[in-house]
Amino acid sequence: MMTPDLAATPVAESRRIGSIDVLRGLALLGILVLNIQTFAMPFEAYGNAYGYGDIEGSNYWVFTGSMLLGDMKFMAIFSMLFGAGLVLFIERLQETGRPAYSIHYRRMLWLLAIGMLHAYLIWYGDILVTYALSGMIVVWCRRLPPWLLFIGGLCVVGVCSVLMLGSGVMIAEFAPEKIMKMGPDASLRMESIEGQLQAYTGPWAEQMKHRIMASIEVQTVAFIFFLFWRAAGLMLVGMALYRWGVFSAKRSSRFYLGMLGLGVLVGLPIVAYGLKTAWSVDWHPFKMQFMISQFNYWGSILVAFGWIGLVMLLVRSGMARWFQHALACVGRMAFSNYLLQSILCTFIFYGHGLGQFGSWDRTEQMLLVLGLSIAQLIWSPLWLAAYRFGPAEWLWRSLTYWKWQPMKG
Repeated sequence: MMTPDLAATPVAESRRIGSIDVLRGLALLGILVLNIQTFAMPFEAYGNAYGYGDIEGSNYWVFTGSMLLGDMKFMAIFSMLFGAGLVLFIERLQETGRPAYSIHYRRMLWLLAIGMLHAYLIWYGDILVTYALSGMIVVWCRRLPPWLLFIGGLCVVGVCSVLMLGSGVMIAEFAPEKIMKMGPDASLRMESIEGQLQAYTGPWAEQMKHRIMASIEVQTVAFIFFLFWRAAGLMLVGMALYRWGVFSAKRSSRFYLGMLGLGVLVGLPIVAYGLKTAWSVDWHPFKMQFMISQFNYWGSILVAFGWIGLVMLLVRSGMARWFQHALACVGRMAFSNYLLQSILCTFIFYGHGLGQFGSWDRTEQMLLVLGLSIAQLIWSPLWLAAYRFGPAEWLWRSLTYWKWQPMKG
């Protein structure tokens, strides 16, 4: 049973940085635009126009818009904010002389445990495990100069590019027969889609075989070759941006206009060129995974900077305060809202609920995203009007400090 520990209490909620909460709220809602694809359809549909289902009419525009503005962009923002949050967390603990690193690691271990439960019991697309493991490592870099964090972070992000491009060249040169096995009509690909359709339209117990294997693959192969380098590198970039005052809306409006311009004038054209190239090769899975994806891999970071600039300009302007407040509440409850998205979407699409997996097109999925986003923008302020934390945040804090946290007051 948890017992009182007066030396280990969380920082006051009044010290939160409002602009970070607004940005986190936007990123959380934006992530659902992409995650809905793997909630509603086989994984092959994620980021691939011909992966599964119809791509005509409104579905084309939904897919194109989500790829241009959302794919990897909101997750990049979330990773940067996670890095900034690590610095903020450690600094505030050290101000009071608390054992900052021991509390940090306890916090990451509990995040890891919750992430494992999320991945293996609810949805294999979990990102919490990646963040927990990456957070245990990058925290030791937080004292580096901001310029070194920024450049070093981009170098870490670049490791994945080297691995992907190198792997693609090696396969094409020494194992060309594998390219056939990774083609759009390859038997293994078709078997994977059929297996997911069968598993996720069935009861919860029958989903476990695929979910367990998919989660293991995400936490091993995907983590080693992609997720760690991307997440950890952007966490370092986020530390630098926090130290430079970017996330707290302290820079000039001209600075944030520059970030917005970088995203719109440089990032979006890079991403758009990648999309054009993908259409020219009919979204061939091998070419997409190892080669063409690099346009969005790097362009998405620039577009993410554009989103950050836009949000900070909104905060500085003082416009739409009601909307900012709602986004900030979603951001303060990002952990709860992230898990709630998984619970609701798997109930709607999986066999233990309404069993709609594989039957909704991309336009219908986006209407659901809109409905869930509006619901979270409404329920988050209502919850925080009555309670200090979201339910998942309350549990995580209580476990981190090994003391039940007061929900009211």
